[in-house]
Amino acid sequence: MLTAAKKNFIEFMMAADVLRFGDFTTKSGRKTPYFVNTGNYRTGLQNSKLGEFYAALIKETLGSDFDAMFGPAYKGIPLATSTAGALARLYNIDKPFFFNRKEAKDHGEGGSIVGYKPQNGDRIIIIEDVITAGTAIRETMPVLQGCADVRVTDMFISVNRCEVGTTPGKTAVMEVGEEFGIRVHSLISVQDIHEYLKEQGGYEQILPLMEAYMQQYCVL
Repeated sequence: MLTAAKKNFIEFMMAADVLRFGDFTTKSGRKTPYFVNTGNYRTGLQNSKLGEFYAALIKETLGSDFDAMFGPAYKGIPLATSTAGALARLYNIDKPFFFNRKEAKDHGEGGSIVGYKPQNGDRIIIIEDVITAGTAIRETMPVLQGCADVRVTDMFISVNRCEVGTTPGKTAVMEVGEEFGIRVHSLISVQDIHEYLKEQGGYEQILPLMEAYMQQYCVL
């Protein structure tokens, strides 16, 4: 269902040139008529507002029932930091956050983790932008499991593209749930974007391309 909150987030992404329409190639190599690039958030106000969208979903879903937030390098880093700030500012949920380096630091304190140092038994949530084929999460989990004996229970993303993963008939989100026991929560889904464009009008060229893509790659 396309709620007012979802409409607000779609319009926020479009205004920031984060949700774009055209001819793109995803990390998994698929040609797509729409693309979500959170790297295009580039102002303080955008970053602050984005964190508020994520924080509202976390508050609604988990409340304060977690120990720390992890933002995978690179795009997850500003997402986790802005979300942590919004949770503390708006809901008085003050939780630590941490992220990883792509390459381990070989001087100073060393290591690949920056920020909070996870402890055994910690319940960790991941803050990410999108899941397309599940590639990034499979790179992330060894990093987290190498920190401590943590539980990674939930993941929060901007957009659920609802795309099939490596198993026919299952989305990457479904696979992540089965493989790692992680519940994935999204601010919006590809169906929400499609419904929004239909409601707004003026997207007659994009809609058929989007529908063909969804028919080929999505599990709805």
